[in-house]
Amino acid sequence: MTHPPLQRAVGFRSFVISNLSFLSAGAMLTFLSSFGQTFFISVFAGQIQQEFGLSHAGWGGLYMIGTMVSALVMVWAGALTDVFRVRRLGPIVLCGLALSCALMALNHRLWVLPLSIFLLRVFGQGMSTHLAVVAMARWFVAARGRALSLAALGVSFGQAVLPLTFVALMAVFDWRRLWLLAAVICLLGVPLLARLLSRERMPQSISAENSSTGMDNRHWTRGEALRSPLFWYMMPAILGPGAFNTAFFFHQLHFASTKGWSHLELAALFPIYTAAAVVFMLVSGWALDRWGANRLIVYSQLPMVLAFFMFAQSSSAAGLTLGILGLAISQGASSTLPNSLWAEAYGTRHIGAIKALAIAVMVLGSAIGPGITGLLIDLGINFDQQGYGIAVYFLFATAMMMIGVPQARRRLAHVQAG
Repeated sequence: MTHPPLQRAVGFRSFVISNLSFLSAGAMLTFLSSFGQTFFISVFAGQIQQEFGLSHAGWGGLYMIGTMVSALVMVWAGALTDVFRVRRLGPIVLCGLALSCALMALNHRLWVLPLSIFLLRVFGQGMSTHLAVVAMARWFVAARGRALSLAALGVSFGQAVLPLTFVALMAVFDWRRLWLLAAVICLLGVPLLARLLSRERMPQSISAENSSTGMDNRHWTRGEALRSPLFWYMMPAILGPGAFNTAFFFHQLHFASTKGWSHLELAALFPIYTAAAVVFMLVSGWALDRWGANRLIVYSQLPMVLAFFMFAQSSSAAGLTLGILGLAISQGASSTLPNSLWAEAYGTRHIGAIKALAIAVMVLGSAIGPGITGLLIDLGINFDQQGYGIAVYFLFATAMMMIGVPQARRRLAHVQAG
């Protein structure tokens, strides 16, 4: 029986061919996570607000409640990847995501709406993404950056295709039927995932035989990671993209209207966003394998500063495109660098539980961002005007990383050699 190789990285083409089934499984999971991601849910924001009589603050508040609860659940659920195979957990997660989509389609009661959001977030943005990231971080060592970047192509494809496709389909089909279509797509992924991972190893055996250690040349438990300074220095950088990248896509209809654009005109820029994100995702994966996440991550959110400054300043196609590119650069880097940093700093034996903390913070950010920005919109501060403050936040997050990450780097007393 062959297993996912953990040896030194080989040529890119050979690497992809020899690991195609495992990389495809990761990409499929991240693609299907799209149905629980803000960029997809927000496509239906106008219909949901009209159907349930919600203001920007009301819709953002309900979204925040459902997402915050999903963040709490992820602390527990994410640790399951240290115990069970992705092949066993994956079908359960995808079936849960399908049921979540169906509930959104069939629900006509306001009090059920936060439950629908909770289920979409925990099975989509939460567990589908988490399964893919943990699998790539554990299965690959020397080629971890490339594996993470290739698996993340799934959600990039979803960002490029799904919003534009479903906005166009809404001109023909009722929005509820489109959620049923999403449920069917998730169910189709169940047998495909089982096929792709038919030769998967148990996480325990991988940890015992091929694990890589972290700071001080040892494996860190989740409790130890939580008490380490690095985790807290990284928190603003983990929270920020989840909060404000999410808020941008969540309020895309409002943002387009403040700039004098139609929703479809703004959505037409998203393939540009995706293409740039993919390029920088692959570049960051290559750079990560060459220099390590701890040397690169401190610069990863500076493009966010540019992005939100441009969103505040410009209404032109060139200006908004530049802002979109800034988002894309940081998004591409954040698809690989933070996920690899946890493995570099804390080792891979307990990576599922440790990564679950980080993804819970990210999900928490994606709850807070739409809620706060929606409240400010209702108070008369449009999202584009909020861009100045958001840019300052990312400067702060960068400063925290510049303090904390070099301290951790000095404690990395070994080099992962695969």
